[in-house]
Amino acid sequence: MQMFLRKLAFVSLAIFAALFCDVVRADETPMMKAVVAHQYGAPEVLKFEEIPRPEPKENEALVRVIASGVNPADPLTLSGKYAREFGTHLPLIPGYDIAGIVEKTGANITKLKIGEAVYGYPTFGGGWADYVTVKEYEVAAKPKSLNFVEAAAVPMGALTAWQALVDTAHLHPGQTILIHGGSGGVGSFAVQIAKARGARVIATASTANQDLLKQLGADAAIDYTKTRFEDVVKDVDAVLDPVGKETLARSYGVVKKGGIVMSLVARPDPAEFQKRGIRGAGISVHPDAADLAEIARLIDAGNIKPIVTQVLPLSNAIAAQEQAATHHTRGKVVLRVADDPKS
Repeated sequence: MQMFLRKLAFVSLAIFAALFCDVVRADETPMMKAVVAHQYGAPEVLKFEEIPRPEPKENEALVRVIASGVNPADPLTLSGKYAREFGTHLPLIPGYDIAGIVEKTGANITKLKIGEAVYGYPTFGGGWADYVTVKEYEVAAKPKSLNFVEAAAVPMGALTAWQALVDTAHLHPGQTILIHGGSGGVGSFAVQIAKARGARVIATASTANQDLLKQLGADAAIDYTKTRFEDVVKDVDAVLDPVGKETLARSYGVVKKGGIVMSLVARPDPAEFQKRGIRGAGISVHPDAADLAEIARLIDAGNIKPIVTQVLPLSNAIAAQEQAATHHTRGKVVLRVADDPKS
């Protein structure tokens, strides 16, 4: 009898311990891996850490990130130089291009469904992590013809090109546009979007990227290391400039009256507009689910294809950021956060 009571006490203790552990585990905050900057600076300030997983608010969805793109503007955000303008704060998780799967939705989410594959541009970043919270206007259904790595190369670059060419310049068939840096993250999308709009495209790139310009559909490719574009280009309807400085200053003279010069990195000179009878605009990209849906439609129709030149694991974010800082990346670098569910 005494032996039976001892066994009963041992079993009861084991059951209590198991129940207690379950309660403790239930109370634990879910964790995730993320690339975090606790101070502004060079890429070396980035740390690969385990941090609490975010919880979506009523107007947010939680996305399990499969891949996240790297952008030329990322080093500017990380430096803190434009923290006030960008609305960034520390600690900072970069990642403004994402592709992943909706894991959880807030009470006020009506369009996104759990298990849905999405891609998009979270306004304040956070994509270099296992999970990120997004608003409905920041994401759209992932293009069906792309895997998650390819989709993660699209949002910010394609949105920038779209909002410049379509929303600002209103580019239409028969017009001609000069696109500087046509092989870059924004330029490669701009060439394809302009062609899809029925425009004639002249694009510049280095010697090594002349073949890519032709693959993207450029009607004329200029090697800026050998030819001054203003010597061979004139009377274009629009210019897209991601370079600034001297390139922007030399672009005013190639635009016809009534045309437009758009810069991604500087404010075009109003004095030049007045003198030449042209227009100008500084382009600042913003998330837009409707634009993303239209871009996805063009991708699935075969009119736009992302150029992914390198895929790195999330733990190699410093190397990815250093590459972005060169501003000479062909297409996009993408960080793989998790295995593609289809693979």
